[in-house]
Amino acid sequence: MGFPGTWMTETESMVYRVVPKCACSTIGQIMYYSDHGEYYDGDIHDAKSGIHKWALDNSQDPISRNVQSHQSYAFTSVRNPYTRILSSFFDKICGIQRNGKRYRGNLVPMLAARYGIEFGGEDGKEEFDQVRSFRRFLLFARDTIRWRRPMDPDIHWSAMSGHISTFIVNGGTYDNIFWTEQFDEGMQHVLDAVQTPHSIDLGAIPRFNESENHGPKRAHPVADYFDDLSMHLVYEIYKRDFNLFKYDFENPGNKMPVGEIDLDEVHAKLGA
Repeated sequence: MGFPGTWMTETESMVYRVVPKCACSTIGQIMYYSDHGEYYDGDIHDAKSGIHKWALDNSQDPISRNVQSHQSYAFTSVRNPYTRILSSFFDKICGIQRNGKRYRGNLVPMLAARYGIEFGGEDGKEEFDQVRSFRRFLLFARDTIRWRRPMDPDIHWSAMSGHISTFIVNGGTYDNIFWTEQFDEGMQHVLDAVQTPHSIDLGAIPRFNESENHGPKRAHPVADYFDDLSMHLVYEIYKRDFNLFKYDFENPGNKMPVGEIDLDEVHAKLGA
């Protein structure tokens, strides 16, 4: 299986396991800058050179060699499951993607027909009942993850623990897993642990939230989107994420972690 979703700087200063909707655009640009002294001109997900990615054939051998022998500092980033699934909904379901089209072609019309989900009209900007549609989207997300219907789970709403586990199962070891809610602190810890050709001032980097303007703005506080049933669905999908990465299941309004991540626990439970 190898190391899907893994990026590495060309200088092999650091290795990153991408977790979608967890600051991956910003992290990728920081990695690119640390090698080249400039940011990638465009969405870093589109880069075909200047950074190693498992999806690029010529990157697979150097990534495999590096990760399996743990030659470089390896890390990833996680996010509160409540805010992550909300972000996925507004970006991928309600939003127009950077190619000017809806995400995954006929996915959104199918959700409207099968689940009664509204999504803000053709331009993603019309008003609609965000809470009701999001809760219906949760049913769809649960169906994809539990029963793989009406489609396989999408990387943007499948559990973070699933992404993170592939790195471990295939022979990788994490040196750091940090929270996006404390991004500067976590990313600085990574940068302090490695040597790069170009230094990074985290306080001066541009915003690289590629999905921020794709869809409508969230109209309510996070907690308003989650009633007892939707909280149950979220826990059914993300139980491991809450437990391993120490997020507060009981309070959707609290995005901050409530404990410290235990890397030994993560490796033991996700590497089995």
